[in-house]
Amino acid sequence: MPDRQAAGSRTPGTATRGETVPTVPPAATPARRPAVDVTALLERGRTLATPVLREAVDRLAPPMDTVAAYHFGWIDAAGNPADGDGGKAVRPALAVLSAEVTGAAPETGVPGAVAVELVHNFSLLHDDLMDGDEQRRHRDTVWKVHGPAQAILVGDALFALANEVLLELGTVEAGRATRRLTTATRALIDGQAQDISYEHRDRVSVEECLEMEGNKTGALLACASSIGAVLGGADDATADALERYGYHLGLAFQAVDDLLGIWGDPEATGKQTWSDLRQRKKSLPVVAALAAGGPASEQLGEILAADAKSSDFENFSEEEFAARAALIEEAGGREWTAEEARRQHTIAIEALDAVDMPGPVRDSFTALADFVVVRKR
Repeated sequence: MPDRQAAGSRTPGTATRGETVPTVPPAATPARRPAVDVTALLERGRTLATPVLREAVDRLAPPMDTVAAYHFGWIDAAGNPADGDGGKAVRPALAVLSAEVTGAAPETGVPGAVAVELVHNFSLLHDDLMDGDEQRRHRDTVWKVHGPAQAILVGDALFALANEVLLELGTVEAGRATRRLTTATRALIDGQAQDISYEHRDRVSVEECLEMEGNKTGALLACASSIGAVLGGADDATADALERYGYHLGLAFQAVDDLLGIWGDPEATGKQTWSDLRQRKKSLPVVAALAAGGPASEQLGEILAADAKSSDFENFSEEEFAARAALIEEAGGREWTAEEARRQHTIAIEALDAVDMPGPVRDSFTALADFVVVRKR
């Protein structure tokens, strides 16, 4: 397996082919964690943020307002009201929770929750187009329904709205929050650029992959975990510690996403089977398997190198993608990634030790971290 100096953990064994590799951190057991209703936490963030999010989207000129409403699941492709899947709402939940670190009401974090959600969805609109994804949340993506131009324009508009929502508060704290958001957004874009460039390379190191995923996913979750606290008046040391929690939580989140991108159930994920393999993504299981050495790793490397030159790749059968997934698992990439999710989860929880906060708030941060690494979509 790859050198874990950057990923920093022992080398796990290889999972049995077809086995569901657990992503539950060893510490995340009912005996060791206070009971927290994570569903209620997620719903609170969604309930507080959605009305303000809708108001922000309503500012967009037609047809961008309608296109954005479709993306968020509020209407269907014909413009009729819909109750679509709006995603997991982890980021809004973190933003309103982080406001409570300072003793402020959760509502204090709502502008931050909305801003982060707008940036997140800006990235999804653009990513779907760049990756050629035709499905998101069990529906056709915006570029598929409304065309590439609208996907680009609406994504740009959401990013602009995110800054408006914060800056119109007119406070010093809002300025500090906006700076953190724009820094996170730049890192997110860096990560997407790295991700695209890696698709055209035969080999990517584990270190490069972790850096890319830290930018693409970790940076915005870091911002979500601190932005409510910043709006509540937290000092930079507190905000930085909360960002460390969110950053490593983001790496755990992405590691689980990488597992789901290959072995996830399409009924749960809303994406095609073997979706990341179809896009030739150099995700953690692939990179770890290629770095492992041994017969399965070498065979996988030869096959993926041939795939990069193939003119018939889009017509590969399910069996051909399944064979590639089996080699990744045989080389240890699947279990290595599950272990990395657990390791990053542990680092995230430890980052909370540097922050003085009410016990129930700390328990909620921990419960959200547990949820991130134990999911099917």
